[in-house]
Amino acid sequence: MTDSGLRVYHEDCNTGEDLSRHLFGTDGIRGVAGEPPLDAKTAHALGVAIGRWAGQRAASGGIHHEPEVVIGMDTRESGRWLAEQVAGGLKRAGVRSRFAGVITTPGVAYLTRTGDFVAGVMISASHNPYRDNGLKVIGHSGYKLPDAVERELEGIIREWLQSGEEAVPQPLTVDRTLDDLYTNYLAGTVAHKFPFRLVIDCANGSATEVAPRLFKQLGSNVEWIAASPNGRNINLDCGSLHLEGLRAAVLATGADLGIAFDGDADRALFISSSGKIIDGDAVLFLAGSRMKAAGKLPGDVVIATVMSNLGLERALAAHGIGMVRTPVGDKYVLEEMLRLGAVLGGEQSGHVIFSDFATTGDGLLTALRVLEIMLTTGQTIDSLTEEIATFPQKLVNIRVQQKRPLVDLPAVQAEIAAAEQEFGTTGRVVVRFSGTEPLARVMIEAGTQEEVDKWTGRIAEAIRSELGAVN
Repeated sequence: MTDSGLRVYHEDCNTGEDLSRHLFGTDGIRGVAGEPPLDAKTAHALGVAIGRWAGQRAASGGIHHEPEVVIGMDTRESGRWLAEQVAGGLKRAGVRSRFAGVITTPGVAYLTRTGDFVAGVMISASHNPYRDNGLKVIGHSGYKLPDAVERELEGIIREWLQSGEEAVPQPLTVDRTLDDLYTNYLAGTVAHKFPFRLVIDCANGSATEVAPRLFKQLGSNVEWIAASPNGRNINLDCGSLHLEGLRAAVLATGADLGIAFDGDADRALFISSSGKIIDGDAVLFLAGSRMKAAGKLPGDVVIATVMSNLGLERALAAHGIGMVRTPVGDKYVLEEMLRLGAVLGGEQSGHVIFSDFATTGDGLLTALRVLEIMLTTGQTIDSLTEEIATFPQKLVNIRVQQKRPLVDLPAVQAEIAAAEQEFGTTGRVVVRFSGTEPLARVMIEAGTQEEVDKWTGRIAEAIRSELGAVN
C-alpha cells in the first residue's frame, strides 16, 4: 500500500511486553549474563522445560527415538556455560543435545528446520554488549515458538526453580558437521563465484566462524576486520552499529563493497565503493525491484516497518510494487509476510527476510543476494540504489528508568500532537519502546533536517521529563 504524500505515523504502543509472560520477551529470554533470568539455574530450568515439552511432542507424534535439540551460541564469554546449563537441563529431561558451537542465529534456525531436531536454542544477545546474553528457542519449523508454548515453558521453569534441585551442567563438544551443513547450504544458494574485492566486518561475533569459509568457497578477495573475538569485544566499536571503521577500510582499499554484520549475524548493512551507507531499505528496494522484474515477487508487495523511509515506499511504487508497514520487529514483519504470502520483507536496520531461502533474517544470505544482483547486472550498488531519494530522518534513543504506556504520558502526547499539527501530511512521527532494552525510541521523518532535529529534541526531552532518563 502506498501513499501520495508523507504520512504522520504515531505508534502508540505499550511497553512492548506480553504481561502474561515474565521471562520471554520479544526475542527470547534476555538479560545480564550471570544475573536472573540469565543465571545458571534459570538456563538449566529452560533446558528442563524444553526437554519435557520436546518429549511430549515426540510421544504425541509417534516418535520413539530420543528427541534431540541443537544448541548454538555467539562469541560472548558467557555463551559456553549457558549452553552447558541448557544441555544439563535437557539431559535431566531425557533429551539429547548437539552443540554447533559458534554459529549464527539463522544458522541454528536452518539446522533446526532441516535436521531431526525438535527444537533449537540460540544463545546470543544480538547487537547488545558482551555482558548481556539471551536464550532464544526455535521450533522445528524454523520459526520462533508461539506465545502459548512460551507460556507453557515458563510454567515448567517456575516449577523446577521451586524444586530446589541442583543445576548440573552437561559438558559439550562442538559438532563441526553442523556448521558445515549451514555454510554449504548458503554457498548452494548462488550459481556463480563472486570475484569481488570486499571488506567484511564480523562484529567479533557469530560471523567470524561461518563467513570466512563461505566467502573462500565463493572466490572473493576479502579483507577481514573485527574477526578476532575474545569473548568481550563482540559489537565493540564494530559491526552494523558502528560503520565508521568499515567505511574507512572500503575507501582506503578501493573495495567493491563493505559488509557489516551484527553479533549474531542475522542482519547486514553495506558500504558502497563511494562510502555510502546501504541500509535495509536500500536492500529491500534493489531486491524487490529485481524480483518483480523476474516475476518472483508474489503479490508485487514488500513488507517493511514504520521505520522505513518514505523514499523506499516511493521508489518501490515507481516499479509497481506496494509496501505494507508493520510495527518494529522482525516477528511482525514475518507475521505479515506469512499472512499475505509475501516473500520479501525486512527492517531498515538490515534485518531482511528472503522467505524462499530462510525462515528468519540472515545477514550472510542477504549479503549473497546483494552480491548476486551486483554480479548479474554488472552495476555497482551505488547505481542500483540511486532511485531512492531518502527523506531526512533521525532516530533518538532515550534510556529510561521505567516504561509506561505512551497514552499515560501527557507531556509526550502534547509534543507528538504539536509535531503532527506542524507536519500535516509532510512528516512522520514514530514513538515506541524497545522490546529488549529500557529504551524509548523517537523517530522523526520530515522535509527538512531542521524540522527533524527540532521535533526529535522536543519529544525526547518530554520523555526524559516524564520517565526519568538514565545517563
